[in-house]
Amino acid sequence: MSQDNTPSETASNRPDSQSTASSRLPRQAVFIVVVLSLFAVEPAAAQTNAVCSADNLPSMIEGFFQLTTALGIVGLAVVWQADSLIEMFTITPEQKKGLKRHKRSAMKSAVVLVALGPLYTVAGSMMNLPLAQCVDLAPW
Repeated sequence: MSQDNTPSETASNRPDSQSTASSRLPRQAVFIVVVLSLFAVEPAAAQTNAVCSADNLPSMIEGFFQLTTALGIVGLAVVWQADSLIEMFTITPEQKKGLKRHKRSAMKSAVVLVALGPLYTVAGSMMNLPLAQCVDLAPW
């Protein structure tokens, strides 16, 4: 009844069976995703312009976009004023550089937020995107 230090045959075969099982799992997952996407996407693709055919959905999307744009511009004003106020009380040049960098990034975000809606409206209508034909994303 002494114990051997040699591995048994089942233990030596275990890594091979684990690697085979682990290689099957991603293949099966990919196959399932592809099959489901073929059948699940078909009904959604059959719908034509579902957003525009809804009663209040285009106006709700426009209102949401105008609200978020207005909140973004107000947020820019608050951040700009707060950074300017804090900048008056900073002593080190590194802190001032950091605040200027923060103000610059806030301005970039606001410009992107304001320009994105009209850009999508113009580019979407040129590319005949269905959402751009019935929803005006200009914030003004």
